[in-house]
Amino acid sequence: ERDEAASHHVSSMIALVAGLSHSLLVGGPPTRTGGARCASSPCMAESPRKLRVGLVGGGTVGGGIVTILEGARELQASLGVDVEIATICVRDKAKPRDFPLPAGCAVVDDVEEILGDGSIDLVCEVMGGTTLAKEVVMRSIADGKHVVTANKALIAAALPELQEKLAEANAKQVLGSEGKFGFEAAVCGGIPIIHALQRDFLGDEVSQLSGIINGCTNFILSNMAQGGLSYSDALKEASALGYAEADPTLDVGGFDARSKLKILIKLAFGTDVGEDEIPCRGITEVTATDFEYAALQGGTVKLLGVAKRDGGDPRAAPPLPSLTPPPLVFRRDGDRLSAFVSPCFVPTSNTLASISGATNAVQIGSANLGSTVLVGQGAGRLPTANSCVSDILDIAQGTSAAPFPKQPLTPALKFGNSYTSSFYVRIRFREQLGIIQSVGEIFSDAGVSIYNLLQTPIKNPNDSMFVITTDPVDVAKIKRACVALEATDWCLGDTFYMPVVE
Repeated sequence: ERDEAASHHVSSMIALVAGLSHSLLVGGPPTRTGGARCASSPCMAESPRKLRVGLVGGGTVGGGIVTILEGARELQASLGVDVEIATICVRDKAKPRDFPLPAGCAVVDDVEEILGDGSIDLVCEVMGGTTLAKEVVMRSIADGKHVVTANKALIAAALPELQEKLAEANAKQVLGSEGKFGFEAAVCGGIPIIHALQRDFLGDEVSQLSGIINGCTNFILSNMAQGGLSYSDALKEASALGYAEADPTLDVGGFDARSKLKILIKLAFGTDVGEDEIPCRGITEVTATDFEYAALQGGTVKLLGVAKRDGGDPRAAPPLPSLTPPPLVFRRDGDRLSAFVSPCFVPTSNTLASISGATNAVQIGSANLGSTVLVGQGAGRLPTANSCVSDILDIAQGTSAAPFPKQPLTPALKFGNSYTSSFYVRIRFREQLGIIQSVGEIFSDAGVSIYNLLQTPIKNPNDSMFVITTDPVDVAKIKRACVALEATDWCLGDTFYMPVVE
């Protein structure tokens, strides 16, 4: 036993000496002098590596960043870093701030005082917008500074340009001193979905991702489901509580979710898809009736951003002994990529069905991990600021990942702005003979197979509704069927359709 203990002790000492020797040979990271950058850090640094930050935006998120960083001094010391917020640029210097300013921090109203300051190592942009914010981000990258941003709209609109600018700027840097680009806060606020896709899924093959990626719409739909509210009443409540903007179009129209989905597609599949190419429908047409019929079929309604890889050849599983439509089975080796943002019928067996309020969630289907779900706060001061701080500390330590590590496959996935799914179709009608026969003929002519038809007892023969669920079919055929339905004399108003997720 003594020999074994001694042997173990000697082995441990050898390992320790080897580790120290490696640290001495490799050396510590370069500190920033002129264009030099903080890189990876040894465990035993003589002094903390300083990172001077210029913060562009001192509002809700900016204040949260300051609060978190200043409250994490002990953590920074344990990591061997010292993050100093040197300058904060705001619109109005005279406006009182609801957070204490760090010692020595300058508050300015001219962004040039940050962009032109050669001592600033990292620029953190949380002002929003796509004009001045773009100039801040692009100039900082070109000058070799690290950049952290929470700006999903900017990234979605200028993704190829951002990648080109990063590559061009870093080609001029010494190996190991390249500028880093962090954007964890741009999608789903406090959920580390960006870092997960940058690191944890690199060795995996993502086949599908589905996400509740807008808190405002999930709050509205949750209240409609649980409180029986109409869309307009649920929107009013969301506005009163601060979940909806004065003009909620970006949220309720699905456009905010589409910007985020574009970014997730690039990370998950390595493919850059034009934002306008992604089919997008919001929640303004969803009614209390849809929640009633969804509940009767064992599900609910959620606004989802969905991207999936398939071969364009969906095959229905054997019929299930319930009203829930059969799940789709996609070839893992498919060469086609489809995506959409839309209200969706989500069965209660799916984790996303239980996500309520302003909470966000992303479900990832992959070859190695099966189904993975990340759930958390998608907005708010501290959740969003926490993601920004995570990026800042990663950069300070030299542990940040490549922003878009997955490159397009060869041959590249083919993106089509159509998609295949089972569909829920709600039809409003006035009672007369032959409606079911007419529906069957219209769907047959459009190439749509009906899976089931559900109708609650008719209370008003002149204004009632029923719902059809289809077998898997291309959305173009559903649109064709809906146009034909609306042209009949018994159909009242527009029909409503939404895809069914597994």
